Amino acid sequence: MEIPKTHKAVVYDKPGEISTRIVELDTPAPGPGQILVKITHSGVCHSDLSLMTNTWSWLPEPVKSGQVGGHEGVGVVAQLGSSCEASGVNIGDRVGIKWIASACGNCMPCLAGADGICLNSEVSGYTWPGTFQEYVLAPAHYVTPIPDGLASEVAAPLLCGGVTVYSALKKSRAQAGDWVAIAGAGGGLGHLAVQLGGRGMGFRIVGLDLGNKESFVKECGAEAFVDITKYSADGGSTGIADEILRVTGGAGAAAVIICSASNAAYSQALSYLRFNGTLVCVGVPGEAEPIANAYPHLMVGKQLAIIGSNVGNRREAMETLAMAKRVATTPFRLEKVQNITRVFEEMKGGKLQGRVVLDLQSCT
Repeated sequence: MEIPKTHKAVVYDKPGEISTRIVELDTPAPGPGQILVKITHSGVCHSDLSLMTNTWSWLPEPVKSGQVGGHEGVGVVAQLGSSCEASGVNIGDRVGIKWIASACGNCMPCLAGADGICLNSEVSGYTWPGTFQEYVLAPAHYVTPIPDGLASEVAAPLLCGGVTVYSALKKSRAQAGDWVAIAGAGGGLGHLAVQLGGRGMGFRIVGLDLGNKESFVKECGAEAFVDITKYSADGGSTGIADEILRVTGGAGAAAVIICSASNAAYSQALSYLRFNGTLVCVGVPGEAEPIANAYPHLMVGKQLAIIGSNVGNRREAMETLAMAKRVATTPFRLEKVQNITRVFEEMKGGKLQGRVVLDLQSCT
């Protein structure tokens, strides 16, 4: 295919604010082991918003002005660099680019299959040019093949949001038929967890979120829903726990996946886990605070576990896409690149249901 000398990209022009700008960049040539991908679609993730607005105070440094955002890209291989033969990637293949743009494959986490926390990784849209652009470089060995029959716009949000919750659900210790609670069930991560956990893994899902998201969460496959707005801040934990105990027949949930960036959601979760229950940490609050109510007597008395789960590895990314092709339908809204700032404003205001996917083919 013909490769232009320049291409359009969306950059964060005022880090700390919701502000983007479309710019013209030189189209790079792939080096050894690299490929050039013509991006057709890119999901818009809440992590992009957090990076752009410098919400995550615990990061080693804020995002830089001029950073190309995005980390859920799907496109077509346009050019191969040298030494790509062993990767099995060919020109014309559809591939996906994830939150982790590249992993070394040699550090201890990588060798343990935890390349999502590779010690030498590059992060799309943060330390590496992201997928909000028409062309992007990627290591040939680390892109994810997109299965035939799965639309690119459906696959894009699964490359971060999907694989993140899939990995978390696998770590939860829950078995098919168990009740699993999803906190933030109507959000960009949560609604994917509802679908993959319920339709794909056979869990009985109870979703927790704002009441106006109940219909949406149940459409995604939740068997029950808890409207968190019905409970005061003082009595929230007790009231929510009582309701989940009622839904689960008095036993409690086998696992809770926290998909919201809420410290309150973490502290509440421990009160409605059953024995041998697992609290899986996924959503990351802006400030680094401890989980309240994680008392040793509670942890010991019910043999609870608290574990963290990052974005998943290469194998889990492929498993997520395969599962989505079989069972999950991901609600999404296609948007033109020119509307991305408005999308971020909607996201900040909590007005989005499902995911937004940018159509990079609409760049003009």
